[in-house]
Amino acid sequence: MDLKTYLRSLSQQQKEDFATRCSCTLQHIKFVAYRAKQASETLAMAIERQSGGAVTVEELRPDLIEHWAYIRGTAKRVPEDAETLNQAA
Repeated sequence: MDLKTYLRSLSQQQKEDFATRCSCTLQHIKFVAYRAKQASETLAMAIERQSGGAVTVEELRPDLIEHWAYIRGTAKRVPEDAETLNQAA
């Protein structure tokens, strides 16, 4: 779910509480929802956590998709090349 849709599902008080739990202002959250500003990595993680996973970091910061995959443990492993293995032996 995108942040805009998530915010629309909340009452005004819930939106304000959500922003507070994200350590942010509601105005800034709205800027992020409407793509006027980009969420920092920290804010993206807070939004995912405080939305209960309804809004993901991948949705908020697709430019960092490889980082999120690594953090989640879903990144493809790059096999070590034979030369590196030979040097270690």
